[in-house]
Amino acid sequence: MAVNFIPTGSELFRVLPEMLLTLTGTVVMVMEPLTPPAQKRRLAVVALTGLLVALWAAVVAFSDPGPAFQNMLMVDGFTTFFRVLVIAAGILTFLASFSYLKRERAEGGEYYALILFSLVGQCLMAASRELIMIFIGLEISSIASYVLAGYLREDRRANESALKYFLLGSFASAFFLYGIAWLYGLTGATNLDEIRQVLGNRDLAPAPALTAAAAAFIFAGVAFKVSAAPFQVWTPDVYQGAPAPVSAFLSAGPKAAAFAVFLRVFGTALDPVSGRWLPLVWLVALATMVIGNFAALTQSNIKRLLAYSSIAHAGYVLVALAAHSEIGTAAAMFYLFAYSFMNVGAFAIVAHLAGRGEKMVEIEDLAGLSSRQPVTAALFAVFLLSLIGVPLTGGFFGKFYLFKAALDSNLVWLTVLGLLNSAVAAYYYLRVLVVMYFHEPAPGATDEIPASGMRTAWWICGAATLLLGIYPGPVLDFAAASAKLLK
Repeated sequence: MAVNFIPTGSELFRVLPEMLLTLTGTVVMVMEPLTPPAQKRRLAVVALTGLLVALWAAVVAFSDPGPAFQNMLMVDGFTTFFRVLVIAAGILTFLASFSYLKRERAEGGEYYALILFSLVGQCLMAASRELIMIFIGLEISSIASYVLAGYLREDRRANESALKYFLLGSFASAFFLYGIAWLYGLTGATNLDEIRQVLGNRDLAPAPALTAAAAAFIFAGVAFKVSAAPFQVWTPDVYQGAPAPVSAFLSAGPKAAAFAVFLRVFGTALDPVSGRWLPLVWLVALATMVIGNFAALTQSNIKRLLAYSSIAHAGYVLVALAAHSEIGTAAAMFYLFAYSFMNVGAFAIVAHLAGRGEKMVEIEDLAGLSSRQPVTAALFAVFLLSLIGVPLTGGFFGKFYLFKAALDSNLVWLTVLGLLNSAVAAYYYLRVLVVMYFHEPAPGATDEIPASGMRTAWWICGAATLLLGIYPGPVLDFAAASAKLLK
């Protein structure tokens, strides 16, 4: 019987955000050589407008949920949650980038186009229910991210970070693709629902050892993208060498999309063999928290400190995934939402304070910030306190729900060790606060007033961080309802 591959109007409507992002990125690339250097800001306006429209489309597409393109994509609450999250991260990155690129004399349409194309891949990763589509989305996002890391072509640090990211990322993608090939060979399917049916059928299920090997390869590919141990070694070098707004973007969008893939693949296709991969997630979660937090203790560079912090927070999310429950999935989703705002906000402030050429990125360069720029210091303090998990911030409720989900699944030791790691993390975050509020100003520190776009990104991130700490209900309820759709 012939299969009809002509998409219907409903199917096109369900992929409207990806279509708009692709169209906007293409338009920006076409406009780039036609726009005089003095008018490059117009490209940023076009790109930002496209992002805002895509955000609207992501919300509107949820009014008609369902499958698309032969069930390769699924638009539901889970997809919408991560679409909104990654597009919002893109918008905040744009706002933080305008003045940064102008200061570095690196304004160009290709920067905005790369972020747009990376977001296309991330949205596909969140929506896909088919392994080949997931891989395509992963590569679209990754290739654009490799180039973004080395966007400042005359900066040797950026060149080094991009090369490391590309080489290690290519190996991770190869592991992921090999896992897909192996799983296809064992089950004869790449659709997540079909794989689940085969693995859940005693008569059809392949040898457990072979299935575990396929799951291990896929896990290795995803673990690299979320900076989980032992695949985290690229993170501090890439985050330090990449432009600060790009580091902010990498810590939020691609990481959230990769966790969406983890939840889709392991919560759906590999759920029947969860007993074989859950102990691995338990160990990786613990190792990731320990490596990230204890390595951060010795850092003097604020970007490297935030990079190791990002590794540790990936470990916290893995604690919720180890719970393997609807509550754990919802907790992971909420935490990723809150974490994206507080981490993008922190990196956006670093992007401003670093100065031209990012020469002021040592922790001691923040000395006396409270007297030089009190509002900037206060916002930075909010983000750092949220990363610690202080009450009335999004980070507090995020960690609370993560560890509650783990306790509900009887992961007592993992919860205890996670809480101890959080106590360790408090030290290096508070060290930054002490430098900002109790040390004398550093010589040569910037007193430059942040541009309006940069300030807007800060205030949005700050407001979201506090709002999620005071009134987390709507986001958590939507995440809980979306988590039920994965089974």
